[in-house]
Amino acid sequence: MLHKIISLTVRDVRFPTSLEQHGSDAMHTDPDYSAAYVVIDTDCGLKGFGLTFTLGKGTEIVVCAVEALAGLVVGKSLQGIVSDFRGFYRLLTSDSQMRWLGPEKGVIHLATAAVLNAVWDLWARAEGKPLWKLLVDMNPKQVISCIDFRYITDALTEEEALDILVKAQEDKQHREEEMLKEGYPAYTTSCAWLNYPDQQLKQLCTDALKSGWTKFKVKVGADLQDDIRRCRLIRKMIGPENTLMIDANQRWDVAEAISWVSSLAEFKPLWIEEPTSPDDILGHAAISKALAPLGIGVATGEQCHNRVMFKQFLQASALQFVQIDCCRLGSVNENLAVLLMAHKFQVPVCPHAGGVGLCELVQHLILFDYICVSASLSNRMCEYVDHLHEHFASPVVIHDARYMPPKDPGYSCEMQESSVQRHQYPEGDVWKQLKNK
Repeated sequence: MLHKIISLTVRDVRFPTSLEQHGSDAMHTDPDYSAAYVVIDTDCGLKGFGLTFTLGKGTEIVVCAVEALAGLVVGKSLQGIVSDFRGFYRLLTSDSQMRWLGPEKGVIHLATAAVLNAVWDLWARAEGKPLWKLLVDMNPKQVISCIDFRYITDALTEEEALDILVKAQEDKQHREEEMLKEGYPAYTTSCAWLNYPDQQLKQLCTDALKSGWTKFKVKVGADLQDDIRRCRLIRKMIGPENTLMIDANQRWDVAEAISWVSSLAEFKPLWIEEPTSPDDILGHAAISKALAPLGIGVATGEQCHNRVMFKQFLQASALQFVQIDCCRLGSVNENLAVLLMAHKFQVPVCPHAGGVGLCELVQHLILFDYICVSASLSNRMCEYVDHLHEHFASPVVIHDARYMPPKDPGYSCEMQESSVQRHQYPEGDVWKQLKNK
């Protein structure tokens, strides 16, 4: 079957997470975790599901952008797309008129991610495999054929990328078996959102420790004295042997970031995440250099526009931890390029997750990274946030603070239709009830 695509629909789905301060940080104080949710229908009945993550307001703009891209997808066959996936990626990102809205950044790129995520989900379902297994079973040349190397060949050539994948074939089967048995290490952000009261922080930390969590991230950046107090509280709760990370969500200027984080150095954070503007590559480099003597790394990437920016971050030694995002970059295709560049520059990948469906998505990519690219777990872990998984048909499975590889075919993007209908904005029952309160 050719799996001809006959329609692409998109819906605005929002969850009122701001009511309980879930997701709150120094810059995003009241997020309503949301998604532009895409469904692709084919002539044989097979569907593909995809999404991109947003924080509430503005999701309708992403929906409009997805609808603008739909004409480039409907009428094509799955086989035609995947036989030249690099060409299809470039078709979506390089339309001669719509690329002016980016190119490859902002709302149009979020929309591109949602569409491509649905295409990858469709492909994995057609093959009857979870997406990570679809990728793992590809030969290196197939993987390379999905990547657009335009603008990054000064950092990573196609030949170098192929060589990385070929070398990683050794012991690949052993690593796959290891993941199936033990899972991929995770860290939790759920315990220490910025606006959680102290009693809630203590209870969540206590519960997490009992469940086997050893790596914790704390939101910082609003008030230095409050950060010192909260970091001291968390460090005391988790003990000196467990790992602590801090995340400012772009709050500071460069000098302020260096000063602020230096004041938190006594709590021995592994990294400071998003210390300044996500676009300031040289600023991140200056922060990295200043904090290196304190043993604190810099992590960023969840709002890094594209592979070109990641290339420059790596070339400038501006980060010590790469944080890919499944919905910020151009889906699997562009994330593959970043995984390979990170490996060449010997920088560990610790993906951004959480939100709506980000954990479900990124687990596939980090499994592929370990099995087929990095072959290392050193200083590597994947973020986990314990919100909204119940709304997905194949929710993420965590066991002993590790992601267990998904078994269902697809990219784990499909949401429960009842959840979509209840949370569709503004006509869903959840939003009608809130409006009437």
